[in-house]
Amino acid sequence: MTDPARPGPAAQGTDDLDLTAPDGVRLAATLVRPAAATWPAVLIRTPYGRGRLLPEARGWAAHGFGCLVVDVRGRGGSTGEFRPYAHETDDGAAALAALRATPGCDGRVVLAGASYGAHCAVAGALADPGVCGVLAAVPALGPGETAREPGGAARLACRIGWWSEHGAGARPAAPSAAATLPVSGALTPAPDGWADLWDAPEETPWLWSGIARAAMPLLAVGGTADPFAARTRELARRWGGPSRLVLGPWGHELDAPAPGAVLAGRRIGAVYAAWARAAVQGRPRGRGALVAVGETGRWVRAGDGPAVTVAAAPPDGFPAGFVAAPERPVRSRPPGAPTPALAPIDGAAPAATPPAATPAATPAATPAATPAATTAATTAATTAATTATSTGTTAATTSATTAATTESAAAGRPADRVVAHTPPLPAGVLAGPLVVTVTGETDAPDADWVVRVGLRGHDLVTAVHRHRGPASRQVVVTTPPVGAAVGEGDRLRVEIAGHHWPAHARNPHTGRDPAHATELRADRRTVHALRLDLPHVRPGRDEVAAAAIPEEVTL
Repeated sequence: MTDPARPGPAAQGTDDLDLTAPDGVRLAATLVRPAAATWPAVLIRTPYGRGRLLPEARGWAAHGFGCLVVDVRGRGGSTGEFRPYAHETDDGAAALAALRATPGCDGRVVLAGASYGAHCAVAGALADPGVCGVLAAVPALGPGETAREPGGAARLACRIGWWSEHGAGARPAAPSAAATLPVSGALTPAPDGWADLWDAPEETPWLWSGIARAAMPLLAVGGTADPFAARTRELARRWGGPSRLVLGPWGHELDAPAPGAVLAGRRIGAVYAAWARAAVQGRPRGRGALVAVGETGRWVRAGDGPAVTVAAAPPDGFPAGFVAAPERPVRSRPPGAPTPALAPIDGAAPAATPPAATPAATPAATPAATPAATTAATTAATTAATTATSTGTTAATTSATTAATTESAAAGRPADRVVAHTPPLPAGVLAGPLVVTVTGETDAPDADWVVRVGLRGHDLVTAVHRHRGPASRQVVVTTPPVGAAVGEGDRLRVEIAGHHWPAHARNPHTGRDPAHATELRADRRTVHALRLDLPHVRPGRDEVAAAAIPEEVTL
């Protein structure tokens, strides 16, 4: 096929439209038409202002697609009240019907969106199985899916940021918001839906039952440094029809700052265009997952089963104890951050990361920094405009999250985590989620178990699992997917802790949900064993060249 990054004829024109929702709400929209007399179309709905997505729409038009960009109700030029996740199914059906009725549209439509827009795309497709496909990038799939990690731990910093910026009467959160108790009272006055967010189920029932029945093709795109990476993978795995998962070394903005070597100098829009062209032609038919190996331009086809199982142990062996104290929680670090050495505790020697046996590139988990506009000549679609504010972390909250912190309690205090290392690993690639089984004890009826894994002096991935009910000797923590090269003899550094704040709410250890707790108690933990099931791919196996990724998703 032709190079999907090469644009076609220029856009023919742009029209502003008014659509009508079933209840009479007016939805403001802009249609960018390609030069052809008839064309397939892409529908994008956004709460971030349709004007910011017009460069993306022009990119789609340059590749022969009409693109209709719609402000969701209560946002941009649309009337009505914006209540996140409340109206996107019916409003999506109305926008889709209007697009199909537009002169020039040949009836073939792909639904696309990033972050909240990905929810709009999925919800619209579940209401109309006749669409040709769904393109969901860094999907913020639902209220519970964004407020909780898979496993139940409550996200905090990014939710305070998004709701303070995009709730009713957008305003920045106060610097102290992340320390407010209860968490559900962190925003005052609370935007509509804020309180309901913390009582939402971890998975939206109608959404996931519909996902399982969906028959049209799906392209799910995410980043290993994106907070919703695990949900992006789960969406692709549980989609009923053909699905493709593409996970690069990106944050929530994907490759907005620069194309780099990940896709051989092209933007993610080249993948979008190739897949959408195949979708409107009745392809693709299969399923698959592609994971980038850092920023090197190497990719692997990822399977579901772990290939290597290893134990991990601290320098002094097991059992190893620590205290999870909410008043001095283990603090968050941004993805890919250097791993500081632990300060001595009670006279103990610091636990340093063992050197790698062979030098290798630093794993690419650095989040995207500043969104940049992407021209139609280089991409059919860019998520920059959509994702610039989609995680919505305010400056105050980001500062609290990424500020330099002491890695251990001051001398004389008990340890706040257990640090362990694996034996030397065989060379290869880690492509997918790590499964960490912690054998341990807790005094609390409700406890968060934090697993932070590092490689060659940098954080690789962090996962938080909320264990509820009777104490269990074994807790299984599944991390978000990773993509990193492992050199022969490399060892993983594994931290086990009880908090990861302010990225996540502090667990009160009282049995009360962290979102509603007002009393915090310390919890003493003992770890007896650690086992890691690693998604290890042997060198040279299942590799895909960066230049082949656009074609790969169309098969």
